[in-house]
Amino acid sequence: MNKFGFLILIIISLMTVSCSGRKQKLDNKNLIPEKDLVSLLTDIHIADGLLSLPKINSWASSLDSISSYYQVIEKHGYTKEILDKTMNYYFLNNPKKLNKIYDQVLGILSEMELRVEKESILETARTSNMWTGKDFYSIPSLSGNDSTLFNMTLPRSGSYTLSFSATLFPDDQSINPRVTLYSCSPDSIDTGKRQYVKSINYLKDGRPHKYKLTLIIPKNTIRHLRGWFYDFDNSPSGLEKHIKIENISLSYSSIMPV
Repeated sequence: MNKFGFLILIIISLMTVSCSGRKQKLDNKNLIPEKDLVSLLTDIHIADGLLSLPKINSWASSLDSISSYYQVIEKHGYTKEILDKTMNYYFLNNPKKLNKIYDQVLGILSEMELRVEKESILETARTSNMWTGKDFYSIPSLSGNDSTLFNMTLPRSGSYTLSFSATLFPDDQSINPRVTLYSCSPDSIDTGKRQYVKSINYLKDGRPHKYKLTLIIPKNTIRHLRGWFYDFDNSPSGLEKHIKIENISLSYSSIMPV
């Protein structure tokens, strides 16, 4: 959090006090209400942070920083003189109250910062997820399609990691339930040589568990990724199947493991 803008306002406000005498007591009439003051100071902090960004600073180069703060004040329906009087009053007569007001400002800014960070993390996850299949798989399926088969092309060499969560319910009757994953040449998906990833068996306890499989694609190679989120050993005829696959993501790294 940058305190520069707030300090500028304090300095500007105290200049008036210095000229009129430090012992002068100011009345509390026509002061900016506390709620409005918190909102105004919050926006001044935001403006100060924006002006520190090169692109915005270049765009606003025709205005000096003080003028920019004045615009924020006017947007809230107040003038520099009223803000000066309000800040002077609290600074001289009730500094503890001013400190509490500023704590509210920092609290709001902290909440905004956390919200932006969380949204940024989610957006990064969305943009870095190469998964192009369904968002989730559920068996039995409402659509009647119980297949968990997926196919997609891996366009470049590197390390691919498939992550997901699976919930296998106790009433499921499959034997050795697991995820099966392999890659092959795009020109011979059904007949070509397959590169299998070691399977992971599911826990049958009705609780979601996270699973992760990593596949290495050699240099200068394009491969096709294929697999089933729900594979098993016994015959599917008359089988009670009950599983849910969700939170699927496919991440990529150009760094090959040693």
